[in-house]
Amino acid sequence: MILLMGLPGSGKGTQGKMMADQHGMHLITMGEIIRLYVSGARRTRMLAGELLDDEEVINLLDKVLDSLPDKEKCVLDGFPRTLAQAEWLLDKSRRDNFSISYVINLEAAEDVVRNRLRSRGRIDDKDEVVEERFREYANLTLPLVDWYKEHNIKVVNINAERSVYEVNDEVIRELNL
Repeated sequence: MILLMGLPGSGKGTQGKMMADQHGMHLITMGEIIRLYVSGARRTRMLAGELLDDEEVINLLDKVLDSLPDKEKCVLDGFPRTLAQAEWLLDKSRRDNFSISYVINLEAAEDVVRNRLRSRGRIDDKDEVVEERFREYANLTLPLVDWYKEHNIKVVNINAERSVYEVNDEVIRELNL
């Protein structure tokens, strides 16, 4: 399993799709799963930039992972976002006998991804929502980079401010895919 990390708009979805397509891997995009299964007040909170609670997100991912024939050949975009989610995934990998091979950390400055998000045009890419997502990323998700290293999971930092193809070339080179 390969995990993709980075600010909203850093290219996780694009790189995940490219890796999955190029190497016959499963692609799990938590944002798409959440947008598919979450409705009502929870969806309104999510569109305002609020993260759903860990238990909700874990339950959704657990069902998806249990349906996969090969968790080793999986790219996971947008999960985990909190320490509780990271701990659950590591525990699940041990229970279900699959490994988290790499964390790809797509690094890009906020102003660069802010411009990308504005051009993307999704309803949850409004300025105030983006700023909230940046704060949540800095406070909850970014600290996971060190947590993964402490748990002997290889973290590969990639400059995501370059073209999609340059980033993809480096990802493939770093992972020896």
